Amino acid sequence: MMAVLRVLGIETSCDETAAAIVEREPDGTGRILSDVVLSQLEEHSAYGGVVPEIAARAHVEALDSLIEQALARADMSLADVDAIAATSGPGLIGGLIVGLMTGKAIAMATGKPLYAINHLEGHALTARLTDGLAFPYLLLLVSGGHTQLILVKGVGEYERWGTTIDDALGEAFDKTAKLLGLPYPGGPAVEAAAVSGNPKRFTFPRPLVGEARLDFSFSGLKTAVRQAAEAIAPVTDQDIADICASFQDAVSRTMRDRIGRGLQRFNERFGPMAEKPSLVVAGGVAANKELRQTLQSISDGHGFRFIAPPLSLCTDNAAMIAWAGLERIAQNLPADDLTVSPRSRWPLDQNAQTLLGTGKRGAKA
Repeated sequence: MMAVLRVLGIETSCDETAAAIVEREPDGTGRILSDVVLSQLEEHSAYGGVVPEIAARAHVEALDSLIEQALARADMSLADVDAIAATSGPGLIGGLIVGLMTGKAIAMATGKPLYAINHLEGHALTARLTDGLAFPYLLLLVSGGHTQLILVKGVGEYERWGTTIDDALGEAFDKTAKLLGLPYPGGPAVEAAAVSGNPKRFTFPRPLVGEARLDFSFSGLKTAVRQAAEAIAPVTDQDIADICASFQDAVSRTMRDRIGRGLQRFNERFGPMAEKPSLVVAGGVAANKELRQTLQSISDGHGFRFIAPPLSLCTDNAAMIAWAGLERIAQNLPADDLTVSPRSRWPLDQNAQTLLGTGKRGAKA
């Protein structure tokens, strides 16, 4: 029987520096021994978004001490760790270099195996850590950089059923907030303003609603928000609240159609299952209460179990990276060579059709 395994996880793909220790029992049960996250929100808020150079420098300054904290909170030393897992992509290349190089250095110094983890795989497998979820299940990943509907069939086995053809949903929230003069990050600011708003005052478009394809589009919605604000300028606080509420309403109605079709496809493909099928949500936008309520309602209507991991595990964290490493070890998948390189673009489903073209860094989406 496989022994209890413990992995040090490192996450530096964007603007959170994180380190964690996670263990896995022989029966597959996971437990987070420590999870340390340092947000760079204050460093970037003045710019209205993440500045890659500032993010990379902040990772350099903080990562070593965060790893020490993670080990101390788990009451462990590096000698007690069985492997190192570090985010290798996708993300901001400067941050990825910091985390992956640190992981390589620790692996080389300790003789431990290194697992270069796809950040999206960390999100995809989190529900197995928190809820012991069995394969297959559907994952909705909604963040500042991604909006994807993914069939999770197994470790390393993913089918991307839908993706955004332009802006990610988190990006649409951030740009809407910036347009209306709300603070960064935009998601929480828009949600807070919407509480006192009238969601029916503005009729915003619901892109791709009614189409059989499962992709998403939010660029037109963002443009409609700008046009509405310009038409009534200067906007009052109530105008802003109404625009935000109407924006969220359009997002919810769009997701109801898009995700509903995805759940229907899942049922058609797999038929009756021994246990209720599951829809999992992950990513920073998963913190939005109206979106969660919409997804819960859709899941109930299609006979699905809705799973939303704790908010701390929906946003960027190292526990999910460590867990992805443990999942790969459990499947006897090989560790990575120390020559592995970071990848700013790294689609989770390598066989998915490219929607936005490719470049030197790989497929865009």
